[in-house]
Amino acid sequence: MTGSRNDGDAPTTIDLNADVGEGHDDAPLLPYLSSVNVACGGHAGDAETMRRTCTLARASGLAIGAHPGFADRATLGRRDVAVEPAEVESLVAEQVERLARIAHDLGARIAHVKPHGALYNLAARDAAIAAAVARGVRAVDPSLALVGLAGSYSLREARALGLRAIAEAFVDRAYREDGSLVSREEPGALVIDPEHAAERAVRLVREERVSTAAGAEFAVRAETLCVHGDTPGALAIAKRVHAALRAAGIVVAAPR
Repeated sequence: MTGSRNDGDAPTTIDLNADVGEGHDDAPLLPYLSSVNVACGGHAGDAETMRRTCTLARASGLAIGAHPGFADRATLGRRDVAVEPAEVESLVAEQVERLARIAHDLGARIAHVKPHGALYNLAARDAAIAAAVARGVRAVDPSLALVGLAGSYSLREARALGLRAIAEAFVDRAYREDGSLVSREEPGALVIDPEHAAERAVRLVREERVSTAAGAEFAVRAETLCVHGDTPGALAIAKRVHAALRAAGIVVAAPR
């Protein structure tokens, strides 16, 4: 996995990802990314959107990942759900397998899995749910990487089950002091100024630090940065972040 570390004389690199296939026109966003997380029929998406999105991603040379979430389309999978670990394991395996079959039919393959919305946040703070997500991924393909919030249970439990874990940070979301994300229901949850997002992205890679909504800051070591496709002004944010990273000598590259 490429990340914010240097490997000898190799240039500093970072993966730049976005959640796609959720009902938006993602095509303009793709040139500024190195990987995508494709909604696979839970919170959003169906067989046709998965095929179309995978085709676009493959043509753009992007790494393709599955983006499973709770089947709650009314809130796009962003509402907390009371759920047992066994249910989580099943829904993750089913959705990942669905996308994997479609990608295979197109001559592509998925490389990673990133949970969506409420499932992502629940796995970050609940070890039992994090382990269930990891088991669901492993059941489909143990070579798949699992993307999770940097410093969270998601990464710890993935590693414990022998999966490759990829630490993620966000350029368009506000953080709390404990490293969790500010709820989208609260004011200031989104970072929508492209310049602010770009400055944050470069600092995350160069200094491995991020500021919180309250003005404090903490260390975070991320291997991939996320721009949400449905954040207002997402295209402008992605363009500016990509340009700022390159100007800082940071290579935007897909995981390897």
